[in-house]
Order: sequence, then structure tokens, then C-alpha cells
Amino acid sequence: MTTDDTPAKPSPDSPAPTGAPVHPSPWRSGPFRLFFTARSASLLADGMLMVSLTTAVLGTGYGASGVGYALAAWMTPIVLLVLFGGVLADKFTPQLMMVAADLVRMVAMIVMAALLTFTDARLWQIMALMALSGAATALFQPGLASLVPQVAEDIQRANALLRVSEAMSALLGPGLAGLLVAYWHVAGSYTVIAAAYALSALGLLPLRRLASRRDDGDAPMWQRLTTGWQEFRSRDWLWGVIAIWSLFGLLVFGPALPLGAALITEQHGANGFGWIASADGLGTIVGGLLGMRVRPRRPIVAGALAMFCFALNPLAPALEWPFAATAAAHILGGVGFAFWGVMWATSVQTHIPLSVLSRVSAYDVAGSIMVIPLGRALAGPAAEVFGANEVLVFSSVMALVCLTAMLCLPAVRRLGRAPENPVVPDAAVLATAPAAGGGAAAG
Repeated sequence: MTTDDTPAKPSPDSPAPTGAPVHPSPWRSGPFRLFFTARSASLLADGMLMVSLTTAVLGTGYGASGVGYALAAWMTPIVLLVLFGGVLADKFTPQLMMVAADLVRMVAMIVMAALLTFTDARLWQIMALMALSGAATALFQPGLASLVPQVAEDIQRANALLRVSEAMSALLGPGLAGLLVAYWHVAGSYTVIAAAYALSALGLLPLRRLASRRDDGDAPMWQRLTTGWQEFRSRDWLWGVIAIWSLFGLLVFGPALPLGAALITEQHGANGFGWIASADGLGTIVGGLLGMRVRPRRPIVAGALAMFCFALNPLAPALEWPFAATAAAHILGGVGFAFWGVMWATSVQTHIPLSVLSRVSAYDVAGSIMVIPLGRALAGPAAEVFGANEVLVFSSVMALVCLTAMLCLPAVRRLGRAPENPVVPDAAVLATAPAAGGGAAAG
């Protein structure tokens, strides 16, 4: 049933190639350095946003319910618009859509800072600005997968470096936002977030001249969405993993964060929870570094095996493990999650044609995140009925069940490594970019 990606690549069910060339480090690619800088800046802004938003809403007197409404206002446009973001990225190039998204997010954060500085901000104003930022994020996210093969020859190593950057941003972002709120003003944190999005746009701007494969047809939006869906469902390994991953998000990711955080705080205190969250980040960094070195013949199989470690995350607080054991469980969970992320991203980016990669990635993102809010919403009522510890034990068991089911899929077991044939431009391509954009990004 599965169709091939391009005539130059083996079918997704073919064995891994032997004698694959060794690609140079991504750091040797100027476009990758620009992309890495831009991505790190946007990730840092994302890491700061939740702390800044929570502080702003609580500071204006709208309480925990207001925080929930503001988060929903940000998340809902992402879920609703991410598929259209994939279509637009393939139509107008990912670079253009991502720069535009960064500029929109920058403006939204500047307006937020102004509201908090000069007026008594209303909840509907905060929600409107967060909805605008969420809509821009939906336009930004699908293009990420399409850019990696264009800026680095060693796609797996590039994904691993980006995973490490994501972990570092998740560790540093909330702390930086907290310092700015404590020693400056919540509006100051939004100003820094706006500056980070501006830096991301400057880093991506010179990449607009990359040799992107645009979809220049005049087909209507719905037909482009249909094409992306056909590409998605024609690969058994792809839709099979996403179907199982959606169940994983509902039953594992959904309850693990709110209930796990509550139990860990109850068992080890707020300070202990902070250290355990840092242990999770450390594990993610280690998993990213591991992804730079280990090149399995069956990447998704290897990633799924590593993800078995994630089952320890909900299990540790459910069984009330000691602090050291809980921290160790979160380190192992972080390693498994990061290594899985590298293997999955590399498989998608090397098996899917570049001309439809943004649309396929949008279906990937949509299927992965749509049910997580539902899982989090149901976690509280389930805990009241069955008990938080029992729900987390169930989540741990379901993690094992879902990953075992994934490994039982023949298409997943057969999927090997695809040749990494990125579209990396000659240095002369970027030399034609405006000096201001390249110089600012490089600096």
C-alpha cells in the first residue's frame, strides 16, 4: 500500500542503506548556523511566555481561571490553523511564512507590554493577543521540518542539536522570565520575548533565498489539504505512528504533567519539583547528544525502544519513590523522549518529498497535539474518581502498551534509514541576501 517518496529514494519499507556517506557537521553550514540561532531565539521566547502570561493574568486580578482562558485562547488557534499553516508553507515557502509569523508574534508581545505598562489590561485583550500569537505559531510550526533538510547535510545531527537547544530553552526560559518579572516588570519580560522573536525573524530572513520547492499550482486550499492528507495516509508507518501517538497524548502526556506535578510537589516540595523538572531537562539534553552519535538502521524502532524509559515519569510519583529515584526516572524519561524526537524528525524529513513536507508535517503536529488538552482536562475528574496515583499508574501502563503496539506495526519495523539528500545551497546563494539581515543574524 505504501508509496515511495521520490524516484531517487528507496521505498519506506526497504532495508537501511549500507555504505552511507559521512556528512560534515551541521556547524560547517552557514545556513544551519542562522537557522539554529533563529530557532533557539524563538524557543527561548516560547519558554518565557508561560511564566510571563501567568504572572500578567494573575497580576491583573483574573485568577487561575483567567490563566486557563488565556492559555486556551493561545492553544485553540494552533490546533485549528496548523493544517492551513502547512499548506501556506508549501505554497509560499516555509521561510516566508516563518518570518511573517515571527513578526506577528513580535508585534503581539510589544502590544502586550504596552497594555501592561500604560493601561489596566482586560482579560479579553490578553486573550485576543494570545490568540493572535497562537495563530502565528500555527503558521510557523509546519515549516520547521521543511527547513532542516535545506540547511544541513547531516539531518539527524541537525535535529539532535535542535533538540538540545529546545531543552536548554525550556530550562532557561522560565527562569529568565521569573527574574525579569521579579526585578523589572512583567512588561519587561514581554519586551524581551518580543526581542527574541525579532532575532528569530532576522535569522530566518537570509534563508528566504534557499532553493525551496514551492507548490506553484493554482489549486484551491481544500485541494492542497487533500493532497497533504493523501501523502500522509499513503505511508502506513506514518499514520500508524501518529494514530498511536494520539492515544499516547490522551492517556500518557495528558495526565502525566498536571497530576505528576501535583504529586511531586506534595511529596518533595516546590523546591524538589523544580530540581526534578531540571533533571528532566538534563535528560533531554543527554538524549539529544545521544541522537548525534547513535545512527540505528531502524530509527523509529530505536526511538520507540528509548521511549519505554518515559513510562517511568508518571510511575515514580504514583508509587511515591524517593527524591533521588524520581529524579533519576525523569532523567531517563528525558533521554528517551529526546532520542525518540530526533529519530522521528529525521525519518519524516528524509522519507517525505520536500514539496509536500510542510503539509505532511502539519498533519503530524495536529495529530500529536490535538488530544493532549483533552487528556489534561480529563485528568482532574479522573483523579477525583479513581485517585491521582491510580491514574498515573494507568498512564504508565498505557505508555508501555502504546509503544509495544507501535513496534508491532510491520511498516514501522521494516522502515530503514533513507539517504539524506538535503537541498543545501551554495554559499553564493546567501551572499545575495541583504547585508543587514545576514549581519544582524550572524551577530
